[in-house]
Amino acid sequence: MPTRLVPLHCVGLGGRGPEDVVAAPGGGVLTGTADGRILHVRGLADPDTARAETLADTGGRPLGLELLPDGGLLVCDAERGLLRVEPSGGAVRVLAGSVAGEPLRFCSNAVALDDGSVYFTVSSRRYPLAQWIGDIAEHTGTGRLLRLPPGGGAPEVLLDGLQFANGIAPSADGTFLVIAETGACRLTRYHLTGPRAGRSEPFAELPGMPDNLWRDRAGGPIWVALAAPRIPALDLLHRAPPALRRAAARVAVRAPFRPGGTVGVVALDDGGRTVHHLTRRRSRYRMVTSVCAADGHLVLGSLWEPGLAVCAGPDAG
Repeated sequence: MPTRLVPLHCVGLGGRGPEDVVAAPGGGVLTGTADGRILHVRGLADPDTARAETLADTGGRPLGLELLPDGGLLVCDAERGLLRVEPSGGAVRVLAGSVAGEPLRFCSNAVALDDGSVYFTVSSRRYPLAQWIGDIAEHTGTGRLLRLPPGGGAPEVLLDGLQFANGIAPSADGTFLVIAETGACRLTRYHLTGPRAGRSEPFAELPGMPDNLWRDRAGGPIWVALAAPRIPALDLLHRAPPALRRAAARVAVRAPFRPGGTVGVVALDDGGRTVHHLTRRRSRYRMVTSVCAADGHLVLGSLWEPGLAVCAGPDAG
């Protein structure tokens, strides 16, 4: 049974669209905005004294972020590909800009494992970020999971045919990955070890469209941002013939878009069981695309909003 998501305040960033948010070492969070900036936001408890420090500028559109053990930051940039950013000096380096000769566009989320390999997702090969709703409507199944081997090299495609592949997180024991398929309202498990290594299977069905995933390195639950609730009409469209879905997508990318007021987040354990489900109707903060725990709060990011939402933790009150 879902419980109420309790917003406390918002922290402005001087820029729109903090699509992903991750807890930063020493406090605060890291996020990226539509103008290309990577920010460290501190003082989240008080919106009047919170401050956002610019660490780097990717020159593109940062989406998913992943902290590295050596202090670097992986950035999935929707325009430039998979990047490494040095927060201490702002240097930006492209780790992967193409896959098998095809430009790497709409790189969405990444995770780094202990062996030095990086796994990352591509949401769509047909629609750019600015037309993301077209992929959701057409249900293209062109999302991918890719792997960059330790030390670099060419990325390899591990999974194809995903429905808007998005957030990614490892299991606590490192034996599998969990991948969000936004267009299918589900999480998928990809086995890294054991007799099913290299295979995938359903992990959890969700009450909404999952976006970014986050878990702390202490082995807590996997937090899932729900960018929108499940929409029965969209489920029906996804069962329609391809020609009808393509026609719907052409309309969707041209129509004005405004997200609805129902927002939510869920947390799951490594068995796919729900640990927390927090939701709010008629929320003024809309289209929640990321969530993490930081400074004793839940911090939400959004592709749509001009700042971060700071909420009470799941056990508050």
